[in-house]
Amino acid sequence: MQHLEAQQQVSPVSPAEYDEVMKVWEASVRATHHYLKEKDLQFYKPLVRNQYLKAVKLTCIRHNDGRIAGFMGTAKKNLEMLFIHPQSRGQGIGKKLLLHAINQLQVEKVDVNEQNEQAIGFYERFGFRTVERSDVDGTGRPYPILHMQLPF
Repeated sequence: MQHLEAQQQVSPVSPAEYDEVMKVWEASVRATHHYLKEKDLQFYKPLVRNQYLKAVKLTCIRHNDGRIAGFMGTAKKNLEMLFIHPQSRGQGIGKKLLLHAINQLQVEKVDVNEQNEQAIGFYERFGFRTVERSDVDGTGRPYPILHMQLPF
């Protein structure tokens, strides 16, 4: 898989870019959330596009040509979403976004699908620890969620 070079500045995402954000989201979910059924992915897609993106502060790292390489959404002290396009993985984009969230936006908490072991390990490397577990996700679907936070 070809890696595309990305800039390393964190920049805001505008509502006009939601379609592009959704392309990154879907590509990332398909590459990393193998436990999701197709019907569930199709269930989440309009929720993400029409509700979740509007409920967070969106920031991203862009490719040199301006396209979004990865993005995150934060609300209060929570990291609500962090997705990297599969072609942009391994370039430190997730790390850069997460450190920005922690250091600039005072993020202290993140919820992670229990089946997403790679993401759990990623957050643990930055000091997040599981403090609680839910048997279902926020929509009541059978995807357990780990509630992680930084130590105080």
